[in-house]
Amino acid sequence: MEKRGVFTHMSTEINKRIQLEIAHVLFIDIVGYSKLVINDQRALLDKLNQIVRNTDQFRSAEAAGRLIKIPTGDGMALVFYNSPEAPVECAVEINRALKEHPELRLRMGVHSGPVSGVVDVNSRPNLAGAGLNVAQRVMDCGDAGHILLSKHVAEDLEEYEQWRPLLHDLGTCEVKHGVRVSVVNLYADQVGNPKLPRKFETVQKRRTRMRWMATTAAFLALAAVVAGIAMFSRNRVRSALAAPEKSIAVLPFENRSEEKANAYFADGIQDEILTRLSKIADLKVISRTSTQHYKSAPENLPEIARQLGVAHILEGSVQKSGGAVRVNVQLIKAANDSHLWADTFDRKLIDIFSVESEVAKTIADQLRAKLTGREEQVIAAKPTDNLEAYDAYLRGLAYNLKTATTPANSLGAQKYLREAVRLDPKFALSWALLSYVDARGYLQLTLQPTVALREEARQAAETALTLQPNLGEAVLAKGYYHYACLKDYDTAVRYFEQARQLLPNSSRIPESLAYLERRRGQWDRSESYFNEAERLDPQNVNLLGQHAGSYEARRRFPEALRKLDQILDITPDDLDTLVQKAAIAQAEGDLPRASALLAPLHPAAANPGALETQVYQAILERQPAPVIPRLKEILAKPDPALGYLNGELRFWLGWAQEVAGDHASAQETWRQARSELETFLKEQPANFVLIGDLALTNMGLGDKAVALTLAERAMAVIPIEKDALHGPIPIEILARVTAQMGEPDRAIAALQKLLSIPSAGAFPAGALTPALLRLDPMFDPLRNDPRFQKLAASPEEW
Repeated sequence: MEKRGVFTHMSTEINKRIQLEIAHVLFIDIVGYSKLVINDQRALLDKLNQIVRNTDQFRSAEAAGRLIKIPTGDGMALVFYNSPEAPVECAVEINRALKEHPELRLRMGVHSGPVSGVVDVNSRPNLAGAGLNVAQRVMDCGDAGHILLSKHVAEDLEEYEQWRPLLHDLGTCEVKHGVRVSVVNLYADQVGNPKLPRKFETVQKRRTRMRWMATTAAFLALAAVVAGIAMFSRNRVRSALAAPEKSIAVLPFENRSEEKANAYFADGIQDEILTRLSKIADLKVISRTSTQHYKSAPENLPEIARQLGVAHILEGSVQKSGGAVRVNVQLIKAANDSHLWADTFDRKLIDIFSVESEVAKTIADQLRAKLTGREEQVIAAKPTDNLEAYDAYLRGLAYNLKTATTPANSLGAQKYLREAVRLDPKFALSWALLSYVDARGYLQLTLQPTVALREEARQAAETALTLQPNLGEAVLAKGYYHYACLKDYDTAVRYFEQARQLLPNSSRIPESLAYLERRRGQWDRSESYFNEAERLDPQNVNLLGQHAGSYEARRRFPEALRKLDQILDITPDDLDTLVQKAAIAQAEGDLPRASALLAPLHPAAANPGALETQVYQAILERQPAPVIPRLKEILAKPDPALGYLNGELRFWLGWAQEVAGDHASAQETWRQARSELETFLKEQPANFVLIGDLALTNMGLGDKAVALTLAERAMAVIPIEKDALHGPIPIEILARVTAQMGEPDRAIAALQKLLSIPSAGAFPAGALTPALLRLDPMFDPLRNDPRFQKLAASPEEW
């Protein structure tokens, strides 16, 4: 019988309900079905349906309305929407039931990914999407008895201790059209099929599995999903999944040029080699953001490899002199610190791309990674013929790779990337990175979020895609534009999933999905994507900081602090991380701890977030006088690149003066702040932070009508339904304005809502807490209201 395609039948009601969601798919196939007579086919399908319907997972998901069952002729697809564990647990239940029905030979595949309702050419409602496609491809890699998981699902399950002993990495399997999928076999003594699927090469895989079995004491007891299953050593299995043989980290290349300013060039060569390697699906390649914290040639390679979860390390050095360049590289097996390969390339600068391609190809050969024809073309590609454009691109890339996303770094990256595409308008890779930098700056407000900036992000992404439609970075940039600039989340997800096929090792894709899902209010799903991104990029301090920020928004402060401590283990005394820890102390009402963290810090004027945290600390302590001179000093020579943020700092100066009792100076400062902020509003009509700053400034000046109008305008610009992370910020602005302007009922209603939902928070301490209500002077007018007293006295349990 002919196999089903990507479209499968579903009810009209389901089609209306499902737009685009991440689903957890179990594909089930009866092996040998087409060779049976029709009566036997019908009997086996009836038996399969009975077994499936009797499983606990099927019944509970169906009862909750979180399951779609799709018949596929010789099997079925079960689409769960509750948990990535659900299809796996269902598969285990089915597999156990098959012990009593040996005539029913099944293979099963599981994957989590996007699915959506569509209408096919016959005007019938159907399901489609990568979630279904990949689940079927994973299943197609197996034989009778196999429960195969995509690597994505296995990595999600590895977070749960009971699953780890059952997961056995098989590597990649080639399916239709030369596409490869990474597959993990789920089995133990009484579950699944331990035999290697026929589609996999046998020698190396069987030797690997036998090594696991030999090193596992068969007498260990399993406390896992299926009672009585013998447990494999947890550490062995985790190690096998964490450090497959075909895995590598590229450490920073040493800059041996006489001009130390050429460090950006060495960084760029390292990143370009790493990027080419990362496009090989058969390799696990750690992102640069995790490797950049190490030295060029460290002594403790085995420990570094363990931290990064890889079996191999690439070291190198670059020496640039005029139009010539020398690149030294050496590939090292980390377990025994042995050199597998080393070479020196003396080339003209114009030939640098051939060096990057040759190094990547040789490493792939040394690690015995299989390359598709497309992958060979990708790693051999020459991004530009213009050396000046490439030099500008590397300079822009260096700014983009810096630890902190600050206005200065965003402006530096933007400047050089604009120069690169000016010098070579056909430089697709540079167009893609320019779009990403613009879109990220627009979203995070590290660039002035003007209509012109948003338009440049769109045009840059579309230019990159027009020049190279299959460039993964271009596809990712287009998705990020839809996410960051338009908040068109469904379209963004489609681009991200498309980019995942082209950039199999990119942590930016699950990272972007983590950001997107938290704005959708899907906090648990966002958490899953954060975990996936951190497995690919375990020492990315930006990623860890954002993950901590998610915990802060949900007021899960102990977990946030653990993430921040991870960052400090990587970059000790990092200023922004210490500020973030201080903000948590403020939210918890522990002002002495916050003060101890903030007092030794001296943030630069270009870091307004850190400065405002220090000012807020002084205001919460009701002792703002010491911070006023520092703010005046900064605002005496404002940095034009900070744009509206100078006006925001001036609002904080006015508030500090007001709390210090200098009402006249506060009024003068706020008038100047209002004048500065209003100049930016025309070009930044969607900047809800700017609108909120103006609302608070007018509040300080006593202009109630304007302050309320601005607060409501900010709420309309970023409704909470569109952005669960930042949408609550204008509600907090409204709460503050109404508290100060004599509307306690509106203020209390807003505060009640804010305390019940996650939020990034309008002020440095993040989401409002009862402790902040007790400390913040802006809520002083409400202190005698019993409703406010009840909110401020509520338990600090989240």
